[in-house]
Amino acid sequence: MLITDEKQADCYYKALIERDPSFVGTFFVAVQTTSIFCIATCRARKPKRENVLFYTELKETMAAGFRPCKVCKPTENSHEAPREVQIAMNLVRDCPKAKITDDQLEEAGIRPIFLRRWFNQHYGMTFQTFQRMYRINFAYEELRQGKQTTQTAFDHGYESLSGFGYTFKKLVGHSPKASLEQDVILLDRLTTPLGPMFVGATKRGICLLEFVDRRMLETEFKDLQRYLKAPIMAGVNEHTLLAKQQLEEYFAGERRDFSVALDTPGTDFQNAVWQALQQIPCGHTASYQHQALLIGNPKAVRAVASANGANRVSIMIPCHRVIGKDGSLTGYGGGLERKRWLLDHERNMQSPLHGAIRYANDESQNTGNGRDSHYTVPTEQS
Repeated sequence: MLITDEKQADCYYKALIERDPSFVGTFFVAVQTTSIFCIATCRARKPKRENVLFYTELKETMAAGFRPCKVCKPTENSHEAPREVQIAMNLVRDCPKAKITDDQLEEAGIRPIFLRRWFNQHYGMTFQTFQRMYRINFAYEELRQGKQTTQTAFDHGYESLSGFGYTFKKLVGHSPKASLEQDVILLDRLTTPLGPMFVGATKRGICLLEFVDRRMLETEFKDLQRYLKAPIMAGVNEHTLLAKQQLEEYFAGERRDFSVALDTPGTDFQNAVWQALQQIPCGHTASYQHQALLIGNPKAVRAVASANGANRVSIMIPCHRVIGKDGSLTGYGGGLERKRWLLDHERNMQSPLHGAIRYANDESQNTGNGRDSHYTVPTEQS
């Protein structure tokens, strides 16, 4: 859709000037003087405000005759990792026991220097560290299934037990033998129309789903490791694979509810609030006051807001569906434009009514566009 609202267009232009990553995927800026279009984080010289148009859909931008920028590569980076990175990650996942060398990368058409820079920027680690974490995670799973340490070490390319033990303890925190009963948090990256996200899971379920540019991400990593007493390692399990599948269906408009198991360490109050969030149906919104009523504590509005902010599993625990009492958009860890996009996306999906909660259209409660569907908490009279 072409943005015709000048206030919104000015907001997008400001995001372009500031290279704000929280706007990635929410708009594409088309430069009329060059017929080029970019994403919010493009590092090319900025065009003048009067020379740009803003679109919300990639296909509409291209249909209007604009070509993708060669600097920010919007057809790649707005949704997914560059092709070279995807190939390298597939090499690691397909051969988790093998160490991939620079020569092998070059044979596959991958530039090792580019790969190292990309991993440092987007994962905060080198590609070699990413490889080691995957190899150790695979070895960890084999040990838990009863395989001997010596056999596992040599199968994974280590020339000595001491070398394997040192690397294992450095990444997992304990020796192979002492770690068999310890849990780990497996961290993977996925791409979405709103930019890349990290998804983390334990053997019990998803414990993290956040946009990679979230400012509190490092704090969340530390908190999770402390609460769960588990180190974070690169890897996947059945929960992350299912989460990726269901998120793809959600963004395609084919799924409204998630069935992935969750592992959400927190206080009893926080978990009550997070449970209440999951009762807000797709396509509807609620206020903090409604949430407080839903958990049976109408005076706990500020505490509810704080618990919402502590949610580490976005979208699946839909804190983006909570708006201000006056219908205004309120804070969201992924950025307000992403929140607006998610609400618009869900509003476009048909949302079934659930018997436990009564719903009503309330034009006075909205997200700034004059149309929204708010739900009301059932009372004894209803």
